[in-house]
Amino acid sequence: MIGRVVARRYARALIELGEEHKNLEAIVRDFASLAETIETSAELRAVLDNPQISRAARKAVLEELGQRLGVTATTKNTLGLLADNGRLRSIPSIAASLREEADRRSGVVRAHVRSATALSDVYVSKLTAALEARFQKKVVVVREVDPSLLSGVVTRVGDTIIDGSLRARLNELKSALAPQ
Repeated sequence: MIGRVVARRYARALIELGEEHKNLEAIVRDFASLAETIETSAELRAVLDNPQISRAARKAVLEELGQRLGVTATTKNTLGLLADNGRLRSIPSIAASLREEADRRSGVVRAHVRSATALSDVYVSKLTAALEARFQKKVVVVREVDPSLLSGVVTRVGDTIIDGSLRARLNELKSALAPQ
């Protein structure tokens, strides 16, 4: 819980800086790239999480990573601040909070769509239009292939779940056919 609160505070500060310097989307992309890199690299996580490695050494690793990713000066300075304050573990949470807040401010909602197989662009376009009509906001669809689904699509927008999977439809049919 405390980590989430800290992440939101850093995210709000980054939002303000991004709006002031007119590079908010670049900062959001920077933190998304950093979070993805940290989450996918066990070696990097081991360095950042190891208390036996000095803060200066961890800071140097982050500076090198930031340079390789081509992050903005604001992101680079924030990474230094996070290293100094011992908040490196918060980078993925900050990235998520930053994306949520940037989306909220721009009137965008993200629809996380799981399907058994990859969806065609035509289908995604129709789904996006239907979701925009329902939620009265711009919708960005985030696709995920989930082989555990037999067929159909499960869509999550915020707290709303629209389950169009075959399993859900079979359960509805089972309930309808069950003796009352």
